[in-house]
Amino acid sequence: MSDAEWALVRDLLPVPSWMAGRGGRPEGYCHRQMVDAVRSLVDNGIKWRAMPCDFPPWPRVYAFFARWRDAGLVAELRGAVRRSQGRKEEPRAGVVDPQSVKADATVAHASRGLDAGKRINGRKRHLLTDALGLLLAGRVTPASTTDRDAARLLLPAAKSHFRRLARIWADGGYTGHLTDWTDQHLGVVLDIVRRSDDVRGFQVLPRRWVVERSFAWPLLSRRLVRDYERRTDTSEAVVLWSMTMLMSRRLAARPQGPVPVRAA
Repeated sequence: MSDAEWALVRDLLPVPSWMAGRGGRPEGYCHRQMVDAVRSLVDNGIKWRAMPCDFPPWPRVYAFFARWRDAGLVAELRGAVRRSQGRKEEPRAGVVDPQSVKADATVAHASRGLDAGKRINGRKRHLLTDALGLLLAGRVTPASTTDRDAARLLLPAAKSHFRRLARIWADGGYTGHLTDWTDQHLGVVLDIVRRSDDVRGFQVLPRRWVVERSFAWPLLSRRLVRDYERRTDTSEAVVLWSMTMLMSRRLAARPQGPVPVRAA
């Protein structure tokens, strides 16, 4: 990380127990080294045991990564990026879509499946983004899981964190009973953006292109070109770390200052 990025991320890190007076052994490695090590692994796609000698030992780095699996760093950065773009911190609209990726041999049979439509044996990444393409919620499932079944898990979790969320755009894979279910149980309008039957080849669809671009961003990290993780929650955490790298760089490159706030 650059010094500007570290200045943004530093205050988001949890305070170690020994610094807060709760006892425990002082940590032997700087948090900046740990964050850089995890970012290097995600960006370059290396194995944990192949961690360069410039970083702390890989077991210590992995312990740091595991501890941060549910820490909420991405949520804090997302709010800062939205404020820098002149938007309110909590979004009112989002876009949802899945992405099927091949799974490595390290992925167990129980957590992988076959996407018959795309003929991919692996996992699906179900992402919900805001209007800027920033990640709101994500879930990794076997590729055989249907979009509607995954949405029944993804959308309630997102709504519990984002109370203002009122509209979500999706593709034809979410058509059916799910639209009525989201309206009745979540109070969210699920707007299906359909592709015209008269158009052949590639077509840029309103709103849906936002999440498609979001899928392209994590693929810049080599660790995510396919799924290498044994656990689905670890796979979700790697996606979050990749998005964290994108947002911290974006914040560090933007002059910090007050920006007029407009509707999400």
